Amino acid sequence: MKRIAIFASGAGSNAKNIIQYFGTNPEVTVVAVLTNNPNAKVLDAAAELGVATLVFSREEFYKTHKINQFLGDQHVDLIVLAGFLWLVPQHLVHDYPRRIINIHPALLPKFGGKGMFGNHVHEAVKASGAEESGITIHFVNEKYDEGDILFQTTCKVSNEDTPETIAAKVHQLEYEYYPKVIEQLLLLQNA
Repeated sequence: MKRIAIFASGAGSNAKNIIQYFGTNPEVTVVAVLTNNPNAKVLDAAAELGVATLVFSREEFYKTHKINQFLGDQHVDLIVLAGFLWLVPQHLVHDYPRRIINIHPALLPKFGGKGMFGNHVHEAVKASGAEESGITIHFVNEKYDEGDILFQTTCKVSNEDTPETIAAKVHQLEYEYYPKVIEQLLLLQNA
């Protein structure tokens, strides 16, 4: 059985969607949700769905191997970032090469990098006059949004769209495709 750990910092709608998607899959399970935010709503979602949680501090994440040890104890095969805002430290990337993925709410390499998350991304897309946006699912390396791209898909952006309506379109793509791409990646790991 493949074991997933999800890192999230906020509401956890993508995390909840992923947990539910794999809830009936005998080959894949979400074993833990980890967060840097003790007030994150994702903790409630995980508790509701019976998934273990771990809250950690900045010091624990960057200056210790506590998280690496926890993930090793859980026999995690894949780390999934779902609205997790901190840069992943080199020691974690090293321990999980090409086994950490992230979803970005725009088409990388545009609209990526430090500070480009949530509504900041959709505001930048709108301000640029782009005719499309979408999602990018990519491997995580030591830099924000620069890992190898696994998957992208698009949605149209019209003149009438606002950052909020762009966000709604992008969220629908996230919910539809992120679990499927995770599943495909896990199948490839088995091959």
